[in-house]
Amino acid sequence: MSRSGDDATVEGPFAGSRTDRTATVAADDGAPLAVEEIEPLDGHRAAVTVVGVHGFALSRRSWYLQRRDLAGTLLPGARHVYYDHRGHGQSASADAQRSTIEQLAVDLHAVLRTAAPDTPVVLWGHSMGGMVIMELAQSYPDLFAERIQGVALIATAAGEIGAHGLPRSLLSKYNPLMRGVGELAEWQPGLVEFVRAAGGQLTRAAVRRLAFGARDVDSHLVDFMLDMLGEAPVRQLSHFVDTLGSHNRYAALAGLKHTDVVVIGGDADRLTPFAHAERIAAELPRARLVRVEGAGHMVHMEEAEVVNRHLADLVRRCGGDGAGKTRRNTWWRS
Repeated sequence: MSRSGDDATVEGPFAGSRTDRTATVAADDGAPLAVEEIEPLDGHRAAVTVVGVHGFALSRRSWYLQRRDLAGTLLPGARHVYYDHRGHGQSASADAQRSTIEQLAVDLHAVLRTAAPDTPVVLWGHSMGGMVIMELAQSYPDLFAERIQGVALIATAAGEIGAHGLPRSLLSKYNPLMRGVGELAEWQPGLVEFVRAAGGQLTRAAVRRLAFGARDVDSHLVDFMLDMLGEAPVRQLSHFVDTLGSHNRYAALAGLKHTDVVVIGGDADRLTPFAHAERIAAELPRARLVRVEGAGHMVHMEEAEVVNRHLADLVRRCGGDGAGKTRRNTWWRS
């Protein structure tokens, strides 16, 4: 694992989203993956390692509000690891052949072997990151029986990504980027809109509607979202639309049945509507289901305080009495 320094600076409340704690983990094919590690602030050996697995068209920076608020006094005994998928952020580029959920799960396995080799693990997956965790559970079930004690699935789906999403009226068949992703624009409008946003082809108002929910959000959040999307390599992102569109891992959820799972979604999510969270929870009857009223796809940024409370509770449970011992509950944000 090699290390590098700070890559840039960002002004405003998200100035800390880029840090000098960057390491490089070699994937199984040698591709470099950018990783950020934060050791426990209490100075003791970590009781558990949290690994954040980010979503499509984003980067590890999308976990900034979790890193800022949870890698401190709330979870002083936890070690935190955040990394960029290949084709995203500071990690290696991805060709079409390797732009798959299966490949991303293999990459996550490499990150776990290198950056979290000897502690219990809790995985947080947002959007595509949740799908990668499902594939990991299907491909490496022993990990979930032995080391991975907790999983948070945030604004994600186990399948049927094209069944709900943005209306087709937002798409244009004459847009050159739409031609670049082919017929998927016909049945994967939400995914294609994210690619358009990354390519700067959506207005600020459209990005705000795409990423966030029904209530007013801080303008800094929208700025931060635009900044992340502005760094995304559009041509590489278009390769991932196919694997997301064909994602169907309901069977993989069986690999999580002995793991402490919390499923979190916003009920104003236009990309992965809350029905997806409900379907996952139905497949995992011991999972905790959290419905965040009025929040959109970036629920962990938009309602960070609410989401962080449930993430902290998950980590504490896994660092204490173990996993999978709680019954299913549903919380509504007041």
